[in-house]
Amino acid sequence: MNLFRLSFRMLRRDKRAGELRILVLALIIAVSSVTTVGFFSDRVQLALSRESNQLLGADLLIIGDRPLPAHYADKAEQLGLKIATLTRFSSMASKGENSLLAEIRAVSAGYPLRGELRLADSASEIITEQKTYVAQGIPSPGTVWIDEKLMTGLDIFPGETLEVGATQMTVAALIAREPDYSVGFINMGAKLLMNADDLTATHLIQPGSRVTYQLLVAGEEEQVTKFRSWAQMQLVPGQRIEGIRDARPEIRAALERAEKFLSLTALASVVVAAAAIALAVRRFIQRHLDGCAIMRCLGASQATILRLYLYHFAILGLVASGLGCLLGFIAQEFLSHWMAGLVETSLPFPSGLPAVHGLLSGMVLLLGFSLPPLLNLRRVPALRVLRRDFGMTNLHGLAGYAFGLLALSILFIWEAGELRLGILVMLGFLAAIAIFALLGWVLIKLLMLVRQQAASAWRYGLANIRRRTIASLVQSIALGLGLMAMLVLTLIQSDLLKDWRTSLPPNTPNRFLINIQPNQLQPLAEFFTQREMRQPELYPMVRGRLVTINDQPVRIDDYTEARKKQLLNREFNLSWADELQSDNEIVAGHWWQGEGSLDSELSMEEEVAETIGVKLGDQLTFDIAGNQFSAKITSLRKVDWDTFRVNFFVMVRPGQLDTYPINYVTSFYLPPSQVGVMHELVKNFPNLLVIDVATVIEQVQKMITQVSRAIEFVFLFTLLAGFIVLYAAISATQDERIYEAAIFRTLGAKRRQLVRAWAAEFSILGGLVGIFASAGASVLAYVIAKYALHISYTFNPMIWVMGILVGMIGVTIAGLLGTRSTLTHPPLWTLRKIG
Repeated sequence: MNLFRLSFRMLRRDKRAGELRILVLALIIAVSSVTTVGFFSDRVQLALSRESNQLLGADLLIIGDRPLPAHYADKAEQLGLKIATLTRFSSMASKGENSLLAEIRAVSAGYPLRGELRLADSASEIITEQKTYVAQGIPSPGTVWIDEKLMTGLDIFPGETLEVGATQMTVAALIAREPDYSVGFINMGAKLLMNADDLTATHLIQPGSRVTYQLLVAGEEEQVTKFRSWAQMQLVPGQRIEGIRDARPEIRAALERAEKFLSLTALASVVVAAAAIALAVRRFIQRHLDGCAIMRCLGASQATILRLYLYHFAILGLVASGLGCLLGFIAQEFLSHWMAGLVETSLPFPSGLPAVHGLLSGMVLLLGFSLPPLLNLRRVPALRVLRRDFGMTNLHGLAGYAFGLLALSILFIWEAGELRLGILVMLGFLAAIAIFALLGWVLIKLLMLVRQQAASAWRYGLANIRRRTIASLVQSIALGLGLMAMLVLTLIQSDLLKDWRTSLPPNTPNRFLINIQPNQLQPLAEFFTQREMRQPELYPMVRGRLVTINDQPVRIDDYTEARKKQLLNREFNLSWADELQSDNEIVAGHWWQGEGSLDSELSMEEEVAETIGVKLGDQLTFDIAGNQFSAKITSLRKVDWDTFRVNFFVMVRPGQLDTYPINYVTSFYLPPSQVGVMHELVKNFPNLLVIDVATVIEQVQKMITQVSRAIEFVFLFTLLAGFIVLYAAISATQDERIYEAAIFRTLGAKRRQLVRAWAAEFSILGGLVGIFASAGASVLAYVIAKYALHISYTFNPMIWVMGILVGMIGVTIAGLLGTRSTLTHPPLWTLRKIG
């Protein structure tokens, strides 16, 4: 016997008979919701990374302190990537007797590869967006573009000439904004942008000059990833790779949080889809018990029946999952065009991974929840042909659902993209199922105590629930999980956006002042006072290079990780304070208390400590201006970089660095209407390095808006998956209700009485669903928000009101609509069909 051909014939017969309608619909909706979320999340994350890469002016930077070998550019061009070069160094720019130290940037054609470089033709106290335009290309040979700091410091305007090294160059325009401006503390002072072809004539780069060479790379993500993997193996001491995640910790944190939440959104869709498939499989198995009993009578073995239905479900799963992937792609493509206008950026074409993911998810969900019932289905006794009550006892076996939950757990971890988040959510849902089952059983027992005092319709509804306790609990838990997922999504969406928006209030610091000397503290305070500006808080700072860890010398060549080499190859900014800043949190050890001890102490940012491989109790030695300073790590801190306040990787106990050369750093908020104050500041304090981070803040806020809209978009598909769960739950008991309706109508019951009784039953089930969902959502949202996403969570009692009302009203309305057809069949027709 060809079981595969027979299985295919049975599949076609079931399709014609309408037996597969609910299961196929549940699986298609499940896979389409997962793939829609997957495709759109993939495109959003690609777009977020691309938009963020505008802060670098490229997708990737190769940086070196010596001219970069040609093989980097050759490999990039071989992979079809766009390239540009940037040579950066500090030198004096002069006009007449006035000179000013400026950062010279010599760029090649194509710069910038990402983002925009905006120019202005004339000087103004306030250069607004309306007065600027996008640069077309780079400065022409013999010309330069300068920024406001250089214009103010030299009192120079467009059309005039200045000296750059050994050559005279004409100022052609003012730089209003650069794409890679304020990325790191290297972009501090005045800036001058010139054509790379003019660099040789300046004679500024001589042996021993301190120059940074950059290769900018941009293109398709896959090719950029290949290039990064290849370049990582080619790096030599003095070279490093930077992407947006390497350059700014606050941008990196925003991207990672966005990716976590989009993964969580996809998890919600997986949970709702699993509930729908579990209920649909249950109904499918119920409707095939008689066919299995007949095959047993004709001599089919248990193994034959199992193989037959495994083929059946495999074909069904592949076809339905494929259709789900196709529908998911079409849906996200259509809605992505609509979303593209809202996010004001084009979404890149998705990769093929979400389609593979969706196909595998559909098969895992289907087989995970169908395999255990199939094991029960093969054991249907032949006696069921005569006794219809035989073969029903194992449909709700706990082992069956446990296997399905195991498959779902695997998908949790895979979908989350992070082991900790996946396990956390998985354990939360498993605990919720166990608690829901126990709570539901207790509530049903309590409701039965008041059954006699209730009206007839409520007594019948309670009797139905009691008679089908396990089935009622399964339906309630499935619907509860779906509603809980949507409530959790709503809670975390609200808290996430609130956290992000409050982390960037309107007065977020947008200017940093570096290199403030001790003798400038009083004059600087008077400067702010005279202009009625709030006095910014000043932070002392000493620069030192890490030279030993536990008395072992730090050799950069001994390390292979680029991030670790980058940190150890730079000078650390060491600061001190009596009190811990509000945006810092001690995660290990303790902050210094009381009088200072004889041993020096320091506190290190936890991510940096993990990267360079140090821990509590380790002894670090820094070289500060030729002197050695050693201290023991007594605490690790988590820093909230989203605040854009001054923060340090290394903090020491006050009084330990007083004998070293000290300067100060501060940050403050400068309203757009007071931009002219910066001109006065530069004139009065020419040595200060001013960092304008307004561009970074604007980019982060833009990212927040994009993610907010993406969240609302993907939430719609989780909601659609919830509707199919409800439909599957109602359909799961439809055959049984048709039979009950026929019996009651034969005994004289009216339609109105049955409708009231079912309405009572559905409202009780809906109440259970609402209680399950509200309780689970509150607990799970707290756990995920606090331990996984690290955002604030506020208990919202309206979730309980909303959850119970939505559960009762939604289940009642859907239940009555779903069972309406059961009252259209004449009782005699139903009884004859059943036999």
